[in-house]
Amino acid sequence: MKTKTVWIYPAGILCAVCFLLAFLITAIEAVAYWTPGYYEKEYTKYEVLNDLPEMTMEDLLEVTDEMMAFLRGKRPDLHVFTTMGGEYREFFNAREIAHMEDVRTLFIGGLWLRRICLLLAASLIGAYGFLRPKSCPRGAFSRALCVGTGAFFAVSFLIAGLIATDFSKYFVVFHRIFFRNDLWILDPRTDMLINIVPEPFFMDTAFRIGVLFAVMSGVFFAINFLIGFMHRKAALSF
Repeated sequence: MKTKTVWIYPAGILCAVCFLLAFLITAIEAVAYWTPGYYEKEYTKYEVLNDLPEMTMEDLLEVTDEMMAFLRGKRPDLHVFTTMGGEYREFFNAREIAHMEDVRTLFIGGLWLRRICLLLAASLIGAYGFLRPKSCPRGAFSRALCVGTGAFFAVSFLIAGLIATDFSKYFVVFHRIFFRNDLWILDPRTDMLINIVPEPFFMDTAFRIGVLFAVMSGVFFAINFLIGFMHRKAALSF
């Protein structure tokens, strides 16, 4: 009978990994798109208008909205025009546009990965529901989800701690891993993008993403822990 149930534990751990990857991508999306006033707050905090030709906050936020629409695939290109220094001109140059095309590919790829993860997780839950042998303890899948969640979160915590020791270093490492060119190396004298989203902006954003991901993971762990605990308690009472 044991051989019939041994698959349930790795399946539960894999299911947890799928959910947590989906949570992480959702946390990134939530901070980037679903946080009202976030960009204005960051722009004000780092006084980015001081590093741009004469421009209003309203115009900068409109440019940001267009950039976010482009990243989500809701705008075909990033040729955005605005008023700067009394001149109506294109905000991004060719290098910035090429880099942001790479960023869009990465972001949309992340959204597809989330879909795949959720589909796989649903398939694993369905397989457990339909194929679980009677010999398998009730709540075993939930306990496996807890193990997978704990392991994934522990690894994530270690990686976050490592990045926190030298954010600039690992910021570069991140770009070298995910981008196969040097278009991400921008010059603040000629490129507007690096002026509106300086490195400290990414530090703030990474922190927000980490907190939201931790909350989502904690709730997921707690739910599965309670389910597993209740099933075990019920089994012991018989």
